[in-house]
Formats: sequence, C-alpha cells, structure tokens
Amino acid sequence: MIGQSDRFGPKSKVGLHVKDYTWVPVSGSFDKLRKALESWDNGKPYEQAAKQEVPMVARLMWYYGGSENSSGWVDKIHCLTVPADGLHQVQTLHEPIGVVGQIIPWNFPLLMFAWKAGPALACGNTIVLKTTEQTTLSALFVSNLLHESRASSRCSKCGFWFGPTAGARLASHMDLDKWKNCTSIGCKEQSEASDFRAWGESPFIVCEDADVDKAVELAHFALFFNQGQCCASGSRTFVHESIYDEFVKKAKARALKRTVGDPFKAGIEQGPPIDSDQFEKILGYIRAGVENGATLDAGGERFGNKGFFIKPTVFSNVEDDMVIAQEEILGPVQSILKFKDIDEVIRRRANATNYGLAAGVFTQNIDTANTLTRELTVGTVWVNCFDVFDAGIPFGGYKMSGHGREKGIYCLRNFLQVKAVVTPLKNPAWL
Repeated sequence: MIGQSDRFGPKSKVGLHVKDYTWVPVSGSFDKLRKALESWDNGKPYEQAAKQEVPMVARLMWYYGGSENSSGWVDKIHCLTVPADGLHQVQTLHEPIGVVGQIIPWNFPLLMFAWKAGPALACGNTIVLKTTEQTTLSALFVSNLLHESRASSRCSKCGFWFGPTAGARLASHMDLDKWKNCTSIGCKEQSEASDFRAWGESPFIVCEDADVDKAVELAHFALFFNQGQCCASGSRTFVHESIYDEFVKKAKARALKRTVGDPFKAGIEQGPPIDSDQFEKILGYIRAGVENGATLDAGGERFGNKGFFIKPTVFSNVEDDMVIAQEEILGPVQSILKFKDIDEVIRRRANATNYGLAAGVFTQNIDTANTLTRELTVGTVWVNCFDVFDAGIPFGGYKMSGHGREKGIYCLRNFLQVKAVVTPLKNPAWL
C-alpha cells in the first residue's frame, strides 16, 4: 500500500477533481445511505449525522478541493521570492511531502476522514488511512467514492485493522514521509515527522453575569453532544458561586429532559456509546464520582435493559482532584465545579492540566471575555458559543493535546515540504 506519491502540478492535483463526483448533491436511497452509515457505525442520532455532520464534510472537501465556482486551495499554494544578501536569486518551492499515514478515531469517523484526507490530497500527497475497528463503514464508503471519481486509487488507500497490529505497523513504516494521528494515545507515536491531536479536559467557564438559562443550555450542548464523545467537550463546567445553585438545579432539569433511545427515531438527542467497553468505562467513572464524594444529581445508571444506553448524568460539588475532573470520560457525564473569581479559575484550575485542546467562556462582559481568551492555554476558545467547526477555522491543542493544526490555512503546513532554491545573479539590473 505504501508507494511514491505523484508530484502533481497545480492544475492536476487530485483535490481539484473530488467535487466532480463525490460531493455533488444526490437524492434518494444513495443520500439516505451515506447519512445513515454514521449512525449504524457510531450510534449517534441520525438527525445529527444527516443535518450537521454530512454537510460539514462536504463543506470541508469543497474548501480544500473546490466546488463548481471555486478551485479551493489546490491552485493557491503559492511560493515566495526571498530577499538575500549578495548577488543571489532565492525562491521557495512548496512540494507535497509524499506518502502520509493517517489514523482517525471512532467518535466522528466521516468528519475526521475529511479533516485528514481533504488537505493532504489537495497538497498533492498520497494517503494511507486507517479507521478504528469500531467504525469502518463511512470511511470505506467515501474512500470507494474517491476511487470511482477522478481521484484515482493510486492517491488514497483506506483500511481497518486493529491498532496493535496494523496501527503500530503503519506508524513505524519507514516509507511513510509523514505521520498524522488523531487518537487518545497519540503521544505514543510522537516524532519529528508526526502531527497528532489527543483528547483534553476542556473547561467551560460560566461567569457571574451570565444569563443562567442560556448558559445551562449551552453547557448541556457542550458536554452531551455526540453522547459526550467529543475530544473538545466541555467536560469541566466551572460556574461562579453566586449562580451555582441555580445553575445546578436547571442543569439537572435539562439532563432529565434529554431524550435517549434509538438513534434512527426522530427527536432522539442521545444514542448509545460506541461499544460495550466504553459503556463499562463510563459507568466506572460514574461510580468513581460517587465514591469520591461528588453529588449525583441526575442519571448515573443504565437507560433501559437493552443495548448500551446510559442516562444523562450530572454531578455537582465536584473537586479538582476527583477522577471525574481529571480524566477524560468521553461519555454523557457532566461535572459542575464552583469558583470564586477569574484569577482562581484560570491560573489554579482551568489551566492546571496537561491538556489544552479547547475551552468555553460564557459572559456578557467583553473585558472578562478578553482576559479569559488570552489567559487560557488552549488551542480554541469559544465565547458564548461552543463546537463551532467551520472548514476555515484552525483546530488543535496546546501541551499534550497535540502538535499542528487541523483545518484552515494552517493545516496545509502539515502536508507540504518547503525547499529553498538559490541561484547566482550576474550583473543584475537591480537587487
């Protein structure tokens, strides 16, 4: 599967042709199939996949590969002329790296396929992509579409195998020119030729001037979206002490209203976790929260007697040293912590972790918002919103939450080599 990549010219790069077949609007059973695959694969609500995620995939591929009215980034990767001392002409060339190995996680398999494949192909690289063994359908489906379109099979390979065998082999293969990882164990395969994005215990900070009803709804979305299986979920909800009790009461009421069940039924907000292992892991964290002394306000147990559904769970009186505040749960478990002032929540608490992927801030005070956005050591800060993922917005973390950035112009740096070309000038008319 590993092979030399083609050195495409700007007008023949594979990304330019992805639009011709793969992402055009379709109707009927084909359209329903591609939207249903994410729910079959992952357990997420069908309405979420169909109305939010599939359109985001198309938007990202158009952003890099082009649409009917734009060529995306494939003909905009410009080189530079560099001033230098002496009689020399200096230019830079931006070239494809070559063969890029990629691993995607199970929480957003189709989106992560687009995040990885879109910019890599637009830059003229060959990709070898591995899905997780839990979620294979949608990535393989889209990979097949790429092969059927003018994006030929020599440019992309997609497979699914177990991590300790195929994943380890792919990560260590000497013919890979670039390694791009997006998993909770990304730090195990770090190297100078790698970019990875790991999980993070993201803080969601609700200030004393917040509209409590709006803050409760946004904090609920920040944690429970996608069954709580988001790398950037607002898993540590910090609430100012002056509104804490009201917030907890309303957060509990909102969790009890959350609809759980068959992800293909209309109106369902929450499906099951990815598999039985994650189901047991989440219940284990809930038990740990109770044992550590946190107050269980809602949920905390299995939903129904079939499948791996878990009731939306809310903990209050959570302390920073508790397991549920320190470790990534990746499940429908909200931990609500109390704080007194901004300096305390930033320096001693929100930033006191090895991770720094994202954060949420809810305030009506622009000075407070500016202070928090600059002090928080994270890659993304959402102010009075959460989980806004446009194709042009860079995404990545500080500290152990990753190297490099996904999406936007910054992502292109991951997939290009920069070559300096220096030639002498003889009797130049000007310098």
